Amino acid sequence: MNSAIDHFLADAPAQLLPARELMAFTLASHILLVPFGVALPAITLLMHYRGLRKGDAVALLLARRWSAVMAVQFAIGIVTGTVLSFEFGLLWPGMMGRWGDVFGLGFGVEAWAFFLEAILIAIYLYGWRRLKPWTHFWLGLPLPLAALMGAFGIVAANAWMNTPRGFTLDASGKPVNVNVRQAVFTPMLGPEYWHFVVGVILTAGYVVAGVYAVGLLRGRRDRYHRLGFTVPFSVAAILTPVQFMLGDSIARSVFHKQPVKFAATEIVWKTDTHVPEYMFGRLHPDGSISGGIKIPQLDSILAGFSVHTKVTGLSSVPASDRPTATQATIAHWAFDIMVTIGSLLILLALWYGWCWLRHRGLPRSPWFFRCAAVAGAACLLTVECGWITTEVGRQPWIVYQNMRVSEAVTDTRASSLWAMLGIVVVAYVLVLGAFLAVLLKMSARWRLADEDALAGAGAEDLENDTPYGPRPLSTTGSGNSGRNSGRDRNTDRGGE
Repeated sequence: MNSAIDHFLADAPAQLLPARELMAFTLASHILLVPFGVALPAITLLMHYRGLRKGDAVALLLARRWSAVMAVQFAIGIVTGTVLSFEFGLLWPGMMGRWGDVFGLGFGVEAWAFFLEAILIAIYLYGWRRLKPWTHFWLGLPLPLAALMGAFGIVAANAWMNTPRGFTLDASGKPVNVNVRQAVFTPMLGPEYWHFVVGVILTAGYVVAGVYAVGLLRGRRDRYHRLGFTVPFSVAAILTPVQFMLGDSIARSVFHKQPVKFAATEIVWKTDTHVPEYMFGRLHPDGSISGGIKIPQLDSILAGFSVHTKVTGLSSVPASDRPTATQATIAHWAFDIMVTIGSLLILLALWYGWCWLRHRGLPRSPWFFRCAAVAGAACLLTVECGWITTEVGRQPWIVYQNMRVSEAVTDTRASSLWAMLGIVVVAYVLVLGAFLAVLLKMSARWRLADEDALAGAGAEDLENDTPYGPRPLSTTGSGNSGRNSGRDRNTDRGGE
């Protein structure tokens, strides 16, 4: 068996490893921005609505600042997303050349959504100082819908790669008789899409709330920090148990639609009933498992609600048609990390809910806010783990049971791909470093504005620190300038 695997790896083209590493790095980097691109507009508009509905100036200030972060994040996402779109064609021409006509519509939907999102973000930023308050809000409402449409396009393409449908193969193996509807709405689309959407919303919620949890731990107990924490954390806490159930549902869908991938995720070697569940542990090439926590019969119960459920093992298919022992272990660990973090987040959400029901306020323990501050980083880790589980567990297929990764890879020299990887790593470090620097600069500027306000500055001075839009004109100028200044101030008061 080992010799068969070694022979399979030896036959792989030299370009395969650098192409994989390049795609993995760019995907892993870009996916950290995805929760904010998809979910931050919705969280911002929720805070915006609260501000308008309750006449809450603090809520409006938070929404304005979050929209500035949203704009900066979108600009960075343009860079990382564009690189990925080029890599699909440059690194995997075999897949795009043969299958692009079948599943390419998803990428087209994502491109149109991206175009709409850029326009809507510009309108939303423009509107803070120029539009009537409720008109501004309603014009911003399509923004999260465009983000969700973009997510739909990408997830539809990935779901097709996991469960390809909507075509037949001719005598030469080329897809014909393409049915676009079937290619888009594949069996895995529903489970993948809703798991993804809920996951990115709660991730964005925990990350945003974590920023204000740090402020609360540092003694900033003002309403600004309490509200900045409460709204996104409440959204995330409500969605956490929902996401746990969706995760269980998608795992069961994988069990039925991709049994070998499920076997890799659960490191099941032999097809059998009464299969135990391993928490962590390592699969060896001979099928043995070392380390981890063994729970008898649990895997069969989780897969089919019965100890008699038969679970397909990795050894049921040839070595060349399944993940290697190392790949299966990686997918298994990624999945178990997701489950572990999800379970801990449910406990955190229950802690929060219990305190809110009893006291109608935030928990008083500093340990709660320490856990809340860590929850955001933990959620980003689960996003990475979800991608690893999905992609590594499908190996060696780039199109499940229809095309191997090695068949799709470019014929560009391996040395050129390694050089490209080095350039991309350096560029991404600089871009993401600039992104963090801008966010820290904005945060410091906002904190200074808040301190000035506490020292005696008016509410309007606090509002004027937003990093976009025209500044109110001075009242010391001409008569027209004074009238314009008054109009801008009235607009801001209306927004509050």
